[in-house]
Amino acid sequence: MAKQKVAMLTAGGLAPCLSSAVGGLIERYNDIAPEIEMVAYRSGYQGVLLGDRIEITQDMREKAYLLHRYGGSPIGNSRVKLTNAADCVKRGLVKEGENPLRIAAERLAADGITILHTIGGDDTNTTAADLAAYLGANGYDLTVVGLPKTVDNDVVPIRQSLGAWTAAEVGAYFFDNVSNEQSAAPRTLVIHEVMGRHCGWLTAATARAYIQKTRNNEYVEGFMMNTAMKNIDGLYLPEMAFDLDREAARLKDVMDKRGFVTLFVSEGACLDAIVAEREAAGETIKRDAFGHVKIDTINVGNWFQKQFAALLGAERSMVQKSGYFARSAPANGDDLRLIHSMVDLAVESALNKVSGVTGHDEDQNGKLRTIEFPRIKGGKHFDLTARWFGEVMDHIGQTFETA
Repeated sequence: MAKQKVAMLTAGGLAPCLSSAVGGLIERYNDIAPEIEMVAYRSGYQGVLLGDRIEITQDMREKAYLLHRYGGSPIGNSRVKLTNAADCVKRGLVKEGENPLRIAAERLAADGITILHTIGGDDTNTTAADLAAYLGANGYDLTVVGLPKTVDNDVVPIRQSLGAWTAAEVGAYFFDNVSNEQSAAPRTLVIHEVMGRHCGWLTAATARAYIQKTRNNEYVEGFMMNTAMKNIDGLYLPEMAFDLDREAARLKDVMDKRGFVTLFVSEGACLDAIVAEREAAGETIKRDAFGHVKIDTINVGNWFQKQFAALLGAERSMVQKSGYFARSAPANGDDLRLIHSMVDLAVESALNKVSGVTGHDEDQNGKLRTIEFPRIKGGKHFDLTARWFGEVMDHIGQTFETA
């Protein structure tokens, strides 16, 4: 058998699984194929193009268990699309006229890589698919196995992405403190903006985790700190229809009765309408190398704040974003178990030369398998008919329609 050499990279945004997934891969290879050499490309596909790699030493292998304790990525991230040559040239990653896919393939071949593990979301793994297809078409013998990372749980056809459970739990912890701002001034509007461009899963799951965290709190009767102050009064997702006038009238009653209103808003809620509104006004909307709107330039939470603050007669309003706090956390117990199972399968598939992305395949009754690259897509919508989501909305007392 030809000598094997493993490389790994993390790419896209952070999620509470990257460090643990890297550690898990190293540990698994240590267990079943300790003779295999391992490297990591620094800052994702950028490192592949620039030949910037980290040699995983024996000491790093022995201490890989420590990576489960931390968030972030121990090998660095970037957003690079190998089929967007113009962007790669602009960023100095390749020269004019060069094909980034060819440069990446030649780098992997020159480095003697036989297995590449990509840890990322739909963009990372569709880019891995492009790379795998190019390698196969051009005679390179390399197996590519991805691990699905995305806090908003929006990869088709994967049931549960790594890091999403943790992000929801940590987002709930974040807002448990922020909700106390309702006691800082009369008629306060607090908006919790949660990550989720196309998919409302994380916002809904964070709301559920927050309700579970606060529902059994014990309070001193007569003080302002009570169940009402910990309520969520409105929840808005990309998949839900939004009627500003109807919601404003409902929430104005809440503000008048309680003196405060709390909203959970997905960063992608009403995004298309807001972008269309700004482009119609002549504004140029910034987009990334993958063509996605740079969502941090849109500030959906601020849009909701502007709409509602005046309509509710709020004397004080604020937007708090849990995204960077949540996505940088270390993996919780649920995600660690998921990471462990997916890592084991990823290594098994790699050694058997089966390329794809590991995950529970929704089209095959949730079976954990290595899913074929062409079937991997982003933008999976949250299922508003999920029973647990109905329970969340019943708790809030809000009716909704699909968009």
